[in-house]
Amino acid sequence: MTASPSPTLARHDLIARFTEIVGPTGILTEAADTAPFCTDWRDLYHGRALAVLRPADTETLARIVRLCVEHDVPMVPQGGNTSMVGGATPDASGREVVICLSRMNRIRNIDPHDLTMEVEAGVTLKAAQEAAWEAGFMLPLSISSEGSAQIGGVLATNAGGNNTLRYGNAREFVLGLEAVMPDGGVFHGLRRLRKDNTGYALRQLLVGSEGTLGFITTAIMQLYPQPREIVAALCAVEDASAALKLLGLLRGRDPALVQAFEFMSGTGMDLVNSLIPAAPLPLEERAPAYVLVELATPRPDAALREYAEDVLGTALEDGIITDAVIAESEGQRAGLWKLREEHAEAQRRAGASVKNDVSVPVSHVPELIARATVACEALIPGIRPAPFGHMGDGNIHFNLVQPEGMAPEAFLARSHDIMDTVAAIVKELDGSFSAEHGVGQLKPYMMPAWRGGAELAAMRHIKAALDPRDLMNPGKVLPPATQGA
Repeated sequence: MTASPSPTLARHDLIARFTEIVGPTGILTEAADTAPFCTDWRDLYHGRALAVLRPADTETLARIVRLCVEHDVPMVPQGGNTSMVGGATPDASGREVVICLSRMNRIRNIDPHDLTMEVEAGVTLKAAQEAAWEAGFMLPLSISSEGSAQIGGVLATNAGGNNTLRYGNAREFVLGLEAVMPDGGVFHGLRRLRKDNTGYALRQLLVGSEGTLGFITTAIMQLYPQPREIVAALCAVEDASAALKLLGLLRGRDPALVQAFEFMSGTGMDLVNSLIPAAPLPLEERAPAYVLVELATPRPDAALREYAEDVLGTALEDGIITDAVIAESEGQRAGLWKLREEHAEAQRRAGASVKNDVSVPVSHVPELIARATVACEALIPGIRPAPFGHMGDGNIHFNLVQPEGMAPEAFLARSHDIMDTVAAIVKELDGSFSAEHGVGQLKPYMMPAWRGGAELAAMRHIKAALDPRDLMNPGKVLPPATQGA
């Protein structure tokens, strides 16, 4: 039976108690200081926070949580604040505290025998990658926001990214977790074991829970051997069907070599070339679509460059691709990836955009792109479909940019119409309306239709059991109890 909360303290008394716990450098209360923590990256959601709390260790965080539970204060976990679905933004009530784990930023250990890294939640993904590389290993998890995104948020959202095709999503990298649970208790699960069948895998429940079931504070991450050779190539193709044939050709030759396979529409590439400095197209002519292929191997004698030339030569002869360029240096490889990674920024500069982070079986990607393009162009004449993303694992960011000359506000007012149009096609193709960005506060309304019945009921039961007063990131992931099962 859950204890009733103590009477809510006055704001200044709560601030004083929080300050006692985190110290004066661990709390922000002035509106100008808290504002960056109260707006999401896409500038879709704007809230207010009672305070922004920045604990420096797990025990301090546990004390914060216990105080919040005692006085019924809702908590919003936040890492690098890179959520695409408003998952780390407080509401407008001013009652919620944002708890940012950026001060918990130590890489505690790298074990060369277990191939593991023990890393705190506030470490950026980029810093973790670099530390692993300096130690002679590789953390293959890679996303566009890795310079800002922090490990805690990356795991809480089960981030996917560019290398999912080969290595899997974030949860595949997690061997152990430490977390502060919604009642302030600490889950001590920092185990480096590959085999541990001792009850429910609580770490996997926390990974992907978007901060609604607790605070991930530290993780044991799986590392991999460094590749001895990496080859990247940009290929021009006529459409997504040709891209799928190229993927089949690569997998047919040697599937273990394919590290990334990224699709980009011609429209999206045109926006990057025109709106992003130092991002020209390295091919002689523009194409209807493009694929960025990356091959990698830890083998010292793989002759990967010759292999890539042979496979792409075959693809060119067979008409699967119309042109290709292979990076000649690490700088050129980075330039090819810049063309892919700047898609979101180029679309932002082009005007308002509606993002659909969806997935379908890989075989259905061409049909998704074709049908959704036609449907959205019929819905809003002049709309600019700019799909791109991780075709190798079926995750396409089917983004749509406002028609030229249309007011951004008018376009964004049609957001749900556009999202629902794309989602209807995704559902027919046995896909998911949220592939890697999560549900956040943007998409809970879609949960009953997609995850209703026993599945949504089980999620509600888990949430109620661990967080009976709904103090952990309220309003995210699950729809109101009055909506759906």
